[in-house]
Amino acid sequence: MVSGVSIQQFLKDLNQKINDDNVYSGAAALGFYLTLAIFPAIILVMAITPYLPTDHMDKALMNLLGQALPTEVFDLVAGVVREVTSEHRGGLLSFGILGTIWAVSTGMYSIMRQLNVTHDVEEARSFVRGRATALVLSLLFIFLVIGAFSLVVFGGLIQAWFAARFDLSGALINLFAVFRWTVIVLALLLGFGIIYRYAPNVEKRFALVTPGSVCGLVVLIVASLGFATYTDNFANYSAAYGSIGAVIILMLWLYIVGLAILLGSEINVLLEHYRSKEGGSGR
Repeated sequence: MVSGVSIQQFLKDLNQKINDDNVYSGAAALGFYLTLAIFPAIILVMAITPYLPTDHMDKALMNLLGQALPTEVFDLVAGVVREVTSEHRGGLLSFGILGTIWAVSTGMYSIMRQLNVTHDVEEARSFVRGRATALVLSLLFIFLVIGAFSLVVFGGLIQAWFAARFDLSGALINLFAVFRWTVIVLALLLGFGIIYRYAPNVEKRFALVTPGSVCGLVVLIVASLGFATYTDNFANYSAAYGSIGAVIILMLWLYIVGLAILLGSEINVLLEHYRSKEGGSGR
């Protein structure tokens, strides 16, 4: 039972709401806008990290991307990052920073519009306020990524110190792996919570863990790892599409990201609808 509704009825209602809100088309739109935003976002993070007191965070970030992304996509992203950051990074933080942040916020702004659809509300915020909200959310996400990877790198320093002092490298490697992914999962849950609270034009309480955020996180992790395995071992997009094969894989992966975000929102909205009916307030 889900909020007094059978699992079968819940899945039926969820499927109906997904179709009514054109979630698959919305995820495709998000995939496009996120494609435009992902390179400026990564470049901005990589430009900021050398000015932070934590060492080797850029390497930790690229290492994680290498694990999470299909090989062709990671090679594309790493190549772009190396090309842009090979010059003096201070230039990225001077005249180009406003344009970079604006490009990053474009993806967030598209998420805001799609979440309004899942909540069945119109965008009542002015263009300036909407863009300002997108900018703030984008900056929050950048600092969230930096903070999470700072903890990951800090955990690595602790691991290295204990390994050198007590020669427990085998056990510590496993412990660090658990710590690392725990931090990443919590950061992702916090990211989902921030999006679901502040992106749509609705008033609601912030919640770190919701059924939608957990489901969206599971879908994102499982689908991304499955997609990466499939493209690395079975599909050869380069043979069919040539040099743009990596771009197509990137857009498909970002489509999965958009689908996970929208699916989680649909689940939360549907459960809120059930609870409102239980309370006798209607929808």
